[in-house]
Amino acid sequence: MRGDSFGTEYKPIDYKLLKKLFVFLKPYSKYVWLALIITVISSALGPIRPLLAKITIDKYIALHDWNGLLMMIGLIFGLLMIHGAIQFFMTYLMQWVGQKVLYDIRIKLFDHINSMNMSFFDKNPVGRLVTRVTNDVEGLNQLFSQGVVMIIADILLIMWIIGFMFYINWELSILTLSILPLLLIVTTVFRKKVRVLFRDLRLELAKMNSFLNEFISGISTVKLFTQEKKQNEIFDISNDKTKVLNVKTVFYYAVFFPVIELLSAIALAIVIWWAGGNIMSGLMTIGTLVAFLQYAEMFFRPVRDLSEKYTTLQGAMASAERIYELLDTQDYFDKSDGSIVKEKLESTIEIKNLSFAYTEDKPVLKNVNLTIKKGEKIAIVGATGSGKTTLISLLLGFYEYNQGDILIDGVSLRDISRDSLRKMISPVMQDVFLFSRSIEDNISLGDKKIDSEIIKKSAVALGADSFIENLNQGYKTLVNERGSTLSAGQRQLISFCRAFAANPEILILDEATSNIDTETENMINDSLNKLLSGRTSIIIAHRLSTVKKADKIVVFHHGEIREQGTHEELLSMNGIYARLHKLHYRDEISKSA
Repeated sequence: MRGDSFGTEYKPIDYKLLKKLFVFLKPYSKYVWLALIITVISSALGPIRPLLAKITIDKYIALHDWNGLLMMIGLIFGLLMIHGAIQFFMTYLMQWVGQKVLYDIRIKLFDHINSMNMSFFDKNPVGRLVTRVTNDVEGLNQLFSQGVVMIIADILLIMWIIGFMFYINWELSILTLSILPLLLIVTTVFRKKVRVLFRDLRLELAKMNSFLNEFISGISTVKLFTQEKKQNEIFDISNDKTKVLNVKTVFYYAVFFPVIELLSAIALAIVIWWAGGNIMSGLMTIGTLVAFLQYAEMFFRPVRDLSEKYTTLQGAMASAERIYELLDTQDYFDKSDGSIVKEKLESTIEIKNLSFAYTEDKPVLKNVNLTIKKGEKIAIVGATGSGKTTLISLLLGFYEYNQGDILIDGVSLRDISRDSLRKMISPVMQDVFLFSRSIEDNISLGDKKIDSEIIKKSAVALGADSFIENLNQGYKTLVNERGSTLSAGQRQLISFCRAFAANPEILILDEATSNIDTETENMINDSLNKLLSGRTSIIIAHRLSTVKKADKIVVFHHGEIREQGTHEELLSMNGIYARLHKLHYRDEISKSA
């Protein structure tokens, strides 16, 4: 299985990357500013409570002033209510902004992936791309919903606490902060350990997603070749690595928090020891001690949170790095997507000196020249791997060709809009993909121009209505993923209906009847002839019986066109086509024997 090429290293905070991420906050900047203003207010309200407690003890409780005590209790309670309401509003506001931003990022990622050329998908496993849109985007949740704003809140809170502490008693303040260097050491060690684990964990999750996607997609092959045990072993290895990494992460957290609590307890002990002596000597009040106990406890909470948030921020950076490596990937974009809109084929498709290779050292097509006239039926035959389907992929604009050109009515394919090109062409492929939608949705593919009447006419014309009407809900019947509940022949019939309903200028049949038995093929031959009638058609087939009536048969061999002509002309040449025909005829005799 291929490794994850996106973001293999866990780097320190990348502020340039943060700046790029914050572009997504721009539409919600007024809400972010509001949250920042509320954060300043909220961080100041918390540290006021210990000061009020000191005043209450020293000025009212010590002097037995009950009215003053009740007033202070009311003031503290009111402050708590206001602080709680502000915190609720701030949390809700930032979560709302965070979810809005994540929504925008997912849309941008999906749109970006959707616009990629086919060569991109050849090189990137589906599981990896799914991980980008799901896990990695979710990894940014804490960054946008709490991350930066809450980091600012914690820093402001620490500053307010220190300010109030020094305002009340500078000596106790210095003693309380004396263990800060030890705290920083513990936090730094924890951060370094955990960030490496988070990096490895995310990489392992990406690998697991890729494996699961591949395994579930190929489950029939796994079962046919009794590979369940082997696949379980492979999954077990990946699952075990994930478990071990998670357990290690839990271990470091389990150590870190008690250590922080221990340091907090030490600080409290120092405060009590120093303040106790001063209280006995009459140099300090009990209210000061109570206030400092609260400040000491309050001080360690944001310090601990900051360490956690920094680790979360680094995790978000790893996710952001992988997301932006995907978003910044331009190499496989449809660079040749032109501006010319073509709706009809007027005269010819010309393929001139066309060469193509998926990898530089392995050419698939070599100097191909072919002219297809409007309304002509062209059949392409040849051994597996001879370049037939590759030619179709280039004609559909799935890949950039290396040399030569494809011209439609004299206009280079590079100058034609991909959308208009693909609306002109309807391919019926050997491997039919059906979506988890209704039968009619799989025929129309969401095209509003193709209504229920057109869908039914297409099905009737191709003889597909008989099996569709027998389904539980007819055309409204939901298809399982990839059409698993339908036979290969039924799936192929639906793909024929798609092409018929789209009414294309150019029809491509790529091994379109290979999954249909002879009886079903005979049944739809008349309808297929209607579909091909008056339409420019390119037919790729192994069964030579389906190409005999073509206006021209093109024979591919090792990526080159070796022969062209009608069925009779090619037989008379006694070349590659004649040999293929003899083999096919011999196979037909052996099957009927």
